[in-house]
Amino acid sequence: MSEATRGGPGRPLSPHLLAWRPHLTMVVSISHRITGSAMYVGVLIIAGWAAALASGPDAFEQYRSLLGSPLGKLVQIGLTFCVFFHLASGLRYLGWDLGKGFEKRTADTTATAVVAFAVVMTIFLWAIIGMRGLL
Repeated sequence: MSEATRGGPGRPLSPHLLAWRPHLTMVVSISHRITGSAMYVGVLIIAGWAAALASGPDAFEQYRSLLGSPLGKLVQIGLTFCVFFHLASGLRYLGWDLGKGFEKRTADTTATAVVAFAVVMTIFLWAIIGMRGLL
């Protein structure tokens, strides 16, 4: 059998992360998967909240104090960002599924819009929470 049919040595069969220079659309695509996975943590936190609620007032108050700690608030803010980011990125993917937005300029613009939306909406929501005294 000929050596030429096996492919060249050291050549990747498909593009690899190390073969590409990172760009915004690539980072947003990878972040979409990361935020989707991070939201599983949020589901576990909600399940823990429900379990604490069902366990009685003492367990619920301990859980509330855990979520109200600086680390708990940081996790909640991060999860809020994940939800908004994943929502906006999912809408971006929906546009792609419809065959729109594949041009480089449009893809870069929508990637920027996804990040901007997630940041702005996270700040907006937590500002409202803070103004209502719910922190």
